Amino acid sequence: MDTQTIINVGGGAILSVLGWFARSLWDAIQSLQRDIHQIEVDLPQNYVRKEDYAESMREVRDLCRQIFDKISNLEQRKADRGSDSH
Repeated sequence: MDTQTIINVGGGAILSVLGWFARSLWDAIQSLQRDIHQIEVDLPQNYVRKEDYAESMREVRDLCRQIFDKISNLEQRKADRGSDSH
């Protein structure tokens, strides 16, 4: 075998390996893009948005505040009735 044939076979082998590696990377990137797209589609169905959570918590705090105000009013009325009878 002459030198040119050895270089051609070696270069071909190296390019084949690089081509296989590039194809593997390409397939991996395509797979990741499909996975990311699926996550983007599923995300609103599985998780609560920050704004929605904040609004819900605001409603819960308002309800708790109303309950505590009513309890305070009841306690105040009870204390007023107790002091009136003395």
